[in-house]
Amino acid sequence: MPALITGASSGIGLELARICAAHKHDVVLVARRADALQALARELEGAGVRAHAIASDLAAPGAVAALAERVRQLGLEVDILVNNAGYGTFGRFAETPLDGELAMIQVNIVALTELTKRLLPPMIARGRGRILNLASTAAFVPGPLMAVYYATKAYVLSFSEAIGEELKGTGVSVTALCPGPTASGFQARAHIEESKLVAGRKLPTSREVAEAGYRAMMAGTPIAIPGLLNKLTAFAPRVTPRRVMPGIVRRMQELRNS
Repeated sequence: MPALITGASSGIGLELARICAAHKHDVVLVARRADALQALARELEGAGVRAHAIASDLAAPGAVAALAERVRQLGLEVDILVNNAGYGTFGRFAETPLDGELAMIQVNIVALTELTKRLLPPMIARGRGRILNLASTAAFVPGPLMAVYYATKAYVLSFSEAIGEELKGTGVSVTALCPGPTASGFQARAHIEESKLVAGRKLPTSREVAEAGYRAMMAGTPIAIPGLLNKLTAFAPRVTPRRVMPGIVRRMQELRNS
């Protein structure tokens, strides 16, 4: 079962690529950084699988169509799709750059949706397939100071659950992986290393999250939330008045010295 992994050059995506290769899946590695992808491809080929590196900026117009065409040219039947690419930004919505947030929506929502749309019908025709979409515990609550990011992850979770229901009986399943804060490059890119949500906490490693995601994906589990604390975070909105949640999340998101 060949696997295509977006955001494969670092963090959870990198570890998912390694895990897929360890389970003898040929891999298509997608990310912006060609040098990192080539190095990873060489590493994974040492595990006895074929590894194809495709440098692509999924925020760019036409990027997903070009990626799907490249996969077709390679003659690959992608049976595992890992929509891992995504990022967040920190700040008050009225003050954050619009271009950056539109690009985030393009990667976190539009590219994920389009790539799934393009690769799903052949999976259904073959009667087999696994899709792993990277959501987050952010999907369960509104996120002041990261409003757009939290909203994108709510989309990913809802989308995954909906199409997973549609696909029952086809041999194709969809899993939404909902990790909490993870020891990866995400916090640095989002500028939240000093937020109360992250600072001073022992975070799970990208490998630990990736292993949980791979197991859930192969088992066809609809939603995977690694870790007890993250499960409690996801459950909290069910027992907390909705009007209270934004204030709670905002206090968690604020920087320690603010």
